[in-house]
Amino acid sequence: MSVTVLAVHGNGGGGTRFERVAEHLPDDSVRFEYFDLPGFNGKPVDPNATDVGAYADLIAEQIAAIRRPGEPVVVLGHGIGGSMALDLASRRPDTMDGLILHAPVGADLDTRLFPRIMSTKPVRELIRRMVAARPFRPVWRKLFFPIGAPKADTDTFFEGYRDCAAFGQMFEIITVEWFESLSPVTDLPVILLWGEHDRVLKSGQTAGISAKTPRATKVIESGWDHFPMLEQPEEYARVIATLATDLVTPPPA
Repeated sequence: MSVTVLAVHGNGGGGTRFERVAEHLPDDSVRFEYFDLPGFNGKPVDPNATDVGAYADLIAEQIAAIRRPGEPVVVLGHGIGGSMALDLASRRPDTMDGLILHAPVGADLDTRLFPRIMSTKPVRELIRRMVAARPFRPVWRKLFFPIGAPKADTDTFFEGYRDCAAFGQMFEIITVEWFESLSPVTDLPVILLWGEHDRVLKSGQTAGISAKTPRATKVIESGWDHFPMLEQPEEYARVIATLATDLVTPPPA
């Protein structure tokens, strides 16, 4: 059985973060798709996308556009992409056949330091420009990619922040109130995926996300930081292909 994986990117960049992953899929049984959300990667802002639910509904539209008859679709959401995918699964679980949440944003928003730092527009804009600034890239590479990734890929990553009009909005709409309003996802197979050494969104947050995905399987990958799709694309492709296939494969009778 073949399966389609639709990858939803995190904040500051776009679907190009998954380019290397698509190149390393182990066989033709998994079709890997990705796209840019509005306001990311130079794509125009959607004036109607004013909350997480609106972005989630755009994912539903993308699922409908790529779905093939008889082929299940698993949504892979990374970072804020995981937040949007979780929102969609909470409200409209029938739009997908499985969900992989890779280090999603949502848990502990009231206690984590970074969301509090990013609470004002001037700070959010300053951070966005600093991440995009070329003189700072040697520092950012060590912080964002401690395992290492090709310079061309990291340059594309940092340029994504320059072209991300929706960067600051994510800190306005992904809130404690939004997260608490979500209904638990119980009628859909879910995997919570985390890198053991993720320093951006630490794996301990699985407990908070589990409250909204009580039947989810937890997978912690050793040797991964926050961006394995850039640092270890071949391994990431293999893990995602296996997890997606397992999610939609019926158990033996």
